[in-house]
Amino acid sequence: MIERRPFESLGHADHGWLNARHHFSFASYHDPARMGWGALRVWNDDEIASQTGFPPHPHADMEIITYVRTGAISHQDSLGNKGRTAAGDVQVMSAGTGIRHAEYNLESEITTLFQIWILPDQKGGAPGWGTKPFPRGDRSGRFVPLASGMAGDVDALPIRADARVSGATLKAGESTVYRLGRDRFGYLVSASGRVEVNGVMLHARDGAALRDEDEIHITAHEDAELVLVDTAP
Repeated sequence: MIERRPFESLGHADHGWLNARHHFSFASYHDPARMGWGALRVWNDDEIASQTGFPPHPHADMEIITYVRTGAISHQDSLGNKGRTAAGDVQVMSAGTGIRHAEYNLESEITTLFQIWILPDQKGGAPGWGTKPFPRGDRSGRFVPLASGMAGDVDALPIRADARVSGATLKAGESTVYRLGRDRFGYLVSASGRVEVNGVMLHARDGAALRDEDEIHITAHEDAELVLVDTAP
């Protein structure tokens, strides 16, 4: 089963400094049919104006993955962590028992990113944060794990969930396959470029909710940058 979720159908909130699209119910956007997908709870497509951002605020019991598409995001939190995550790279915050953090775009350009929230397997645990570069060239023609709680993904940023966030880049005409499994939930977004997913055409920033699919076959009709979440039911 594949359900295409066109970009135009997503929840939308324009705060001036923040222009956000919501793949799932979030803040003032509520759709009972879009409350999550497997353990995936939030996928926000954010555009953050230069020299603005999210002031300090709390989180608990959530795995929060930030995939930066353009620009960069600067992080600071109540544990004393500070860091800058640039385009193509990823940061992960395990909120655990509780953490306060702030995220700012200190660049001279708009920063665009995907923020993905995944429910942890268990509540609690010490909070933590980390960031890591993932050069786009290393993902050419194949999916590479970026953040994962699944066995064997030793080079990915760790999360506390039976889930994996992967990225791939495809040139126009290239194809790749991801083995999902019928007992898993997948959610795929093309950050850029038009792609065909098991016969369904996706435009840039559309979502595709996948279930009961052993394999995901993807062919790029344009140069494309893909992000995929694979979670337990």
